[in-house]
Amino acid sequence: MNRPASTTSFAPGPLLLAALIFVAALTRLLPHPPNFSPVEAIALFGGAYFASRKWALLVPLAALLLSDLALGAIHGGTYLQYFSTATYLPSLLAIYACVALCSLLGFGLRGRAGGTRVLGYSLAGSMLFFLLSNFSTWLTAIVVPGYPACNAGLGACYVAGIPFFQWTVLGTLFYSALLFGGFALLRRKLPALRAQTV
Repeated sequence: MNRPASTTSFAPGPLLLAALIFVAALTRLLPHPPNFSPVEAIALFGGAYFASRKWALLVPLAALLLSDLALGAIHGGTYLQYFSTATYLPSLLAIYACVALCSLLGFGLRGRAGGTRVLGYSLAGSMLFFLLSNFSTWLTAIVVPGYPACNAGLGACYVAGIPFFQWTVLGTLFYSALLFGGFALLRRKLPALRAQTV
């Protein structure tokens, strides 16, 4: 007796989405300018395309954690201190909160992930990261080399973060173009991926 194709065929969508997100996150191991990162892009992408909202939140967070652990294993120093020192915990939590919030932001792209909307959401995600990460740096008064503004007030802290913000924007736009554009091309080739979310 033949079963319906829907119960016997393999649905590659969620695994493919997760693979794209993990590969993008691991590009953090490659040399790059400060803050030129896939972090906001993977969160927006997960929020836009995972049918399960739980996985839309968990997969980008897991990818970020894996890349952080890999960076800690390779480079040690600051990356390991984030996980082993209570002083750095607020900054670490702020970054992971940014990823979770960007995933929620990505829900607004479901079924509407055109170029203009992805551009707008990428800029919004970059701004969110800028605001939260610099606020947590100021709040914890961590002395970051070359970044003394945390003792000079919140406004000064944001001003000192502006040179890094340009790289955040460029990184988010670059990785959003790769993820959303690449996935759009894959959906043309693979009918199983053509659903609004997978």
